[in-house]
Amino acid sequence: MPPASNRPPSTSDLLDQVIAAARAVGRDEVMPRYLKVAHERKVDGSLLTEADVAAQGALFERLRAIAPYPMLGEEMNESEQREVWKRGDTGFWCVDPIDGTSNFVNGLPFFAVSIALVLEGRAVLGVVYDPHADEAFYASEGGGAFMNGDPLPLKLPPDDLNRCMAGIDLKRIDRELAASLAREHPFASQRNLGASTLDWCYVAAGRLHIYLHGGQKMWDYAAGWLILKEAGAAVSGLDGADFLAGDPWCRSVLAAQTPALLAQWGAWVAAHRKSGVI
Repeated sequence: MPPASNRPPSTSDLLDQVIAAARAVGRDEVMPRYLKVAHERKVDGSLLTEADVAAQGALFERLRAIAPYPMLGEEMNESEQREVWKRGDTGFWCVDPIDGTSNFVNGLPFFAVSIALVLEGRAVLGVVYDPHADEAFYASEGGGAFMNGDPLPLKLPPDDLNRCMAGIDLKRIDRELAASLAREHPFASQRNLGASTLDWCYVAAGRLHIYLHGGQKMWDYAAGWLILKEAGAAVSGLDGADFLAGDPWCRSVLAAQTPALLAQWGAWVAAHRKSGVI
């Protein structure tokens, strides 16, 4: 065992500090700029604002003071991001300063600050903070998942797929599956809320019962995946394979509040998905 001075701090010791950092950045950097900043488009077509940049800088500063791991943020360039991943065997912070920037810019109150501590390719600590609702979702590996101190899930799901509330993003899925979802809708109702980090947390909480997304970046899923797992929910790739086995830079998602619901949801998707297409 390495000397105590060389051991990384336990995630339970870090969690309260990371929650406080997310809350502070939401309060000081994000909400004062809500509806007050201009935006521009990045190369991939997504929006960028001064608030994204300011929030990422503030998060990096606060997280370095908590534990000096390397930083991987959405607003870094791709070569910098990949270099952190490549050298990240000993751990790194993965940050999305404002997930749901389009919502933020247009006044839709559904966006979040997301932070994960990633060790050996998977999150061991995750915090997703919605500064508009003042809701902090968080988990540490083996420690359960919570929202503002309340254990997740907040309520139990239905037993049958056709009674479920579904969160579905139709981007990056094949046309055959998208058409089947629109035509047959095997669930009770569907939402597309526009902030992936919160979508994960809403499944963990029981506000959504099932979830589908065609492809997410690391900062979209890192914290949410852990929160969902620690809440007892279930997740796979769109092809039914282990979620963590896919390309870390673009992972498709099938999730459900219980393993039994994921079995129903996954079977329906498998029957309607064009073979070999994700």
